[in-house]
Amino acid sequence: MRQATLDAIAEVKRSLEGIEAARSRLASRPTSLGGRGLDGVFTRYLDHGSKQLTWLRGTLGSATALAGVASEVGDSGMELGILQLTGPRLQAAMFGTLLLATWVDFLQLADAVLRDCPMCGSEKLFADLHRVQSRMTPTLADLASGDSERIEAAATAMPVLMGELTHEFDTIRREARSAMEVGGKVMVAAQVMELLALISTLNMSLPRPPPAASTTLGMGLVMSSGGVMAGSRLVVSAEWVEMMRRLVQAGVLSLPAVSAAVRIHGGQVMMAQANQDLPEGVREALGDSPEVRGMRVTGRAGAGMSSAPKHHVLPKEHREWFERRGFKGDMDIDQFCVRLEQAHHEAIHGGGNWKLGRTWPGEWNRMIMEALREAESLAAQRLTRRQVLNIVAENMKEYRVPMNFVTGRSR
Repeated sequence: MRQATLDAIAEVKRSLEGIEAARSRLASRPTSLGGRGLDGVFTRYLDHGSKQLTWLRGTLGSATALAGVASEVGDSGMELGILQLTGPRLQAAMFGTLLLATWVDFLQLADAVLRDCPMCGSEKLFADLHRVQSRMTPTLADLASGDSERIEAAATAMPVLMGELTHEFDTIRREARSAMEVGGKVMVAAQVMELLALISTLNMSLPRPPPAASTTLGMGLVMSSGGVMAGSRLVVSAEWVEMMRRLVQAGVLSLPAVSAAVRIHGGQVMMAQANQDLPEGVREALGDSPEVRGMRVTGRAGAGMSSAPKHHVLPKEHREWFERRGFKGDMDIDQFCVRLEQAHHEAIHGGGNWKLGRTWPGEWNRMIMEALREAESLAAQRLTRRQVLNIVAENMKEYRVPMNFVTGRSR
């Protein structure tokens, strides 16, 4: 599971490096002979891409750090629990990278229009990019928030957003071609539009759509004999499917998020099949299993989000004690919360009255701190983060507290 997590992180990193290279090439290009290019007022749109790169790198770095901590823990249940903490970060990076790739596609389109279509107005193109950016901004904000529920909602809504962005891209492209043809530059128009059909940031090959069809953004896909779409970054292939299956089974990635990723990378043709379900070809490739049958776009409850209370397994009132033992940043104690049924939550705290519950030696907060302090006294030195987590893991098993961590509220 840890290797599958690291492989998925590496996959997104490679995509991000390709996107950054394409954005850098655009930023370094000199203006055309006509004095038009992605400079001046258009520079803000290049900067917008740069800002997204910053948080995406940070998110991937955080996921990598957590995977590293997981490898240091001796208890396998706790290791898996920490790996699950990488899930929201990995999902945010996966979908954020896809949106950034799409944004760079728009920048390449804008650059081509500015250089080769003098009859296309800069003002209109500026307004078009502003409109596209406005469509992306709420989703990017949710993905960058670090809030697992906002990330989940943004991910499951991505297929619809990608459809809207595809329509925007196709509209701008068609308007540019029409303007060129009206200006008598028919051959130039044909050459430029031919180029624009090939400028996917993810370097995938897309079958030529019919004249009335929209161009697909951020990815290009080819249909295999089994009806499965495949590309060169997020690949719906045996290897990619196996990686996703492992991550879903481990609870690192959610079924709705993986479903959304497959639907997006399956292209518009496959997305048009059975509403809310995975396309038939992809479902056959994944195999018939409960995990695959569960891959569908669902609401909050279907995504595994409930209103059950969150229990801090590392007591909040002792936050500073844990901070002195390394629980900061990505390993802040707010990362180690679990959802419990109300009755279970009250039971481990000694009942509904928390003040009375604290008088019971077996009350969770009292018990876990006594166990940690006793272990530290016997060791005659501060416990390491690894030692703390192993002691907590033993007691979570005894109290039947699942090691399915979710992020709680910070102070």
